Amino acid sequence: MSLELTPRPNATKPRGPVILAIMDGVGIGPGDESDMVAAAHTPHLDWLKENAPNSQLRAHGSAVGMPDEKDMGNSEVGHNAIGAGRVFAQGAKLVNQAVEDGSMYEGETWKACVERVKGNGGTLHFLGLLSDGNVHTHIRHLEAMLTQAHREGVPTARVHALLDGRDVDPVSAERYVGRIEELMGSLNSEGADYAIASGGGRLYITMDRYEADWPMVQRGWDCHVHGKGRAFDSALEAIDTLRADVPGVLDQDLKEFVVCKDGEPIGKIQDGDAVILFNFRGDRAMEISRAFDGGPEFDKIDRGTLPEVLFAGMMQYDAELGIPKTYLVTPPKIDNPMGEYLADAGLRQLAISETQKYGHVTYFFNGNRSGKFNEELEDYVEIQGDNISFDQRPWMKCGEITDVVLDSMLNGKHDVIRINYPNGDMVGHTGDLQAVKISVEATDLSIGRLMKAAKACGAVLVITADHGNADEMYDHNKDGSIKMKNGKPASKTSHTLNPVPVYFYDPDNTLNIQIAEREGLGISSIAASMFKLLGFEPPADYDPSIIEVG
Repeated sequence: MSLELTPRPNATKPRGPVILAIMDGVGIGPGDESDMVAAAHTPHLDWLKENAPNSQLRAHGSAVGMPDEKDMGNSEVGHNAIGAGRVFAQGAKLVNQAVEDGSMYEGETWKACVERVKGNGGTLHFLGLLSDGNVHTHIRHLEAMLTQAHREGVPTARVHALLDGRDVDPVSAERYVGRIEELMGSLNSEGADYAIASGGGRLYITMDRYEADWPMVQRGWDCHVHGKGRAFDSALEAIDTLRADVPGVLDQDLKEFVVCKDGEPIGKIQDGDAVILFNFRGDRAMEISRAFDGGPEFDKIDRGTLPEVLFAGMMQYDAELGIPKTYLVTPPKIDNPMGEYLADAGLRQLAISETQKYGHVTYFFNGNRSGKFNEELEDYVEIQGDNISFDQRPWMKCGEITDVVLDSMLNGKHDVIRINYPNGDMVGHTGDLQAVKISVEATDLSIGRLMKAAKACGAVLVITADHGNADEMYDHNKDGSIKMKNGKPASKTSHTLNPVPVYFYDPDNTLNIQIAEREGLGISSIAASMFKLLGFEPPADYDPSIIEVG
């Protein structure tokens, strides 16, 4: 079904393209010593703040479909909201509902997993990020499933724990391991055999995304499935030892470990078992799902002897590609995103980022849809990212991204361009303040290049962010003071709850852009604003525009 846009009567259109530049992880912070956005030299963003129409937008909690106002936004739900122009209930909220009302346990997938292991004496495995960051997972979902499995008579369960240190405190793994082990100890006192079997840091094993580093998945597969890795008596012993081996290492970078008894791994994944991947966010769940679901033709990693198991994801991470085939909770159906409207209106579109965020300006922006709406009108460009720690290359590929965009702008190749500059987020997660500051400055430099080209070709820029990160690199107390740990500011590598900026730059000054008098808008309102700049009325069900034009 074709989607139609209504032209605005007597609308003035820009000479050049309308460009949406998303500065990933660049929010509006407290302005203190933790705020690397404020600390960075950003002459172009400073100029826009003083001279261009601008506002602040909500990018967390209910504004992006999360269950609670204390929940951080993230790049996936942020791009969903920006691209859809509306807010849809997201993974965390959907899973919360399914766990709380018990509907997940009434579903065919959960029942099949339980029946499989009870019927043949197999093991129920839970693989996922052990965290309460509520970005990829929440530990309470795992706790609920372990409790329900015991209630339903599952005798043996194993947890394969991926350690966070990214969406939570960077050195906090023992908190979550201890919490799960306390629960399992209680269940074991009632006759169960539940234990942590393997694990490692999320950036070292298993949780790769966008096929950037398949060896990560290989290490995870060997560890979780075949029990290959450094042996320890417990997960806590592994964490303590691995930290001592590399002083200053963050949880996300800890190497793989395997829990053994009498020299043998306690939790290999074997024929007759069931495996639940309890991550609800899809980007870092796709590759390990493909490894479990892939047929004989799958060759991205060496799976060795492939066990015959029932594999299920918490959600289906890609409905179009059917990944995974089996899942516990149905994901949100996001219909009629902005990109589809623009394609049906005959507008030429460019979506571009580097590897780490390429899927965000394509798959997530398009409502969790792989592929293009119109092959002839849309160009998707992935700039290959460096396979190196981001604090070592804080400028990342923003220069190369901007080179491609300038070519399009100055040669009239596209009508609408969307960009993700990943720097503030990806470097922000490293916790390296100098590198984070440089990452923001590199982004600002790219924005300046876009502004110069916009003057030449008559383009209009919309510059915003999907969530905060670089804007708050130290944790804070409730009174706003910086939290101290061991006499030093407590590092914060997670996203923030801060608002994000939005700037509108019209160098020709022909559209008469004015900020609308509306309170409490979120990043989902960017889409309606884009339609107005392009000379269309926003769809009636889209969230209201940030601006008025003409």
